[in-house]
Amino acid sequence: MLIYSSIVEKIVRKTFLAVQNHDYQAVLNGVSSNNLTHRFAGPNSLGGIRHDKEALGRWFKRVGTVLPELKFDVTNVLVLGGPWNTTVVARWVATCKLENGEPYVNPGIHVIKLRWGKAYDFDVYEDTFAVTVGLEKQAKSGIAEALAPQIVS
Repeated sequence: MLIYSSIVEKIVRKTFLAVQNHDYQAVLNGVSSNNLTHRFAGPNSLGGIRHDKEALGRWFKRVGTVLPELKFDVTNVLVLGGPWNTTVVARWVATCKLENGEPYVNPGIHVIKLRWGKAYDFDVYEDTFAVTVGLEKQAKSGIAEALAPQIVS
């Protein structure tokens, strides 16, 4: 299982880099079309639950629009289980400079379920207050989509 865990950890780190580099198709290639659930907590334009790849793709594009400089420092990746039922916990710190010049720093974790190499269940836990305040600041700086309705499906 150590080899499998190492492979999954590499894929997870590469996927965070893909988000950071706005390569959302690479991210979506690793997502299942069946029984998909993506949860992002918070009463803001990034919050909500998505159940299909189309909505998830629009959500990733929104992340890139409202926080275009977003970077991830993935500090830990824990992989449990085998290829038929894998749980991944990825711990990270998200940072960027907001349009007004202020820093945005938000630590969080993803809990991801995989089945045969495809992610199908995501829970994202972060400081929802920091997200909401950051998005409000982005909206005041002219990024209207930062206050758009949630993308849900």
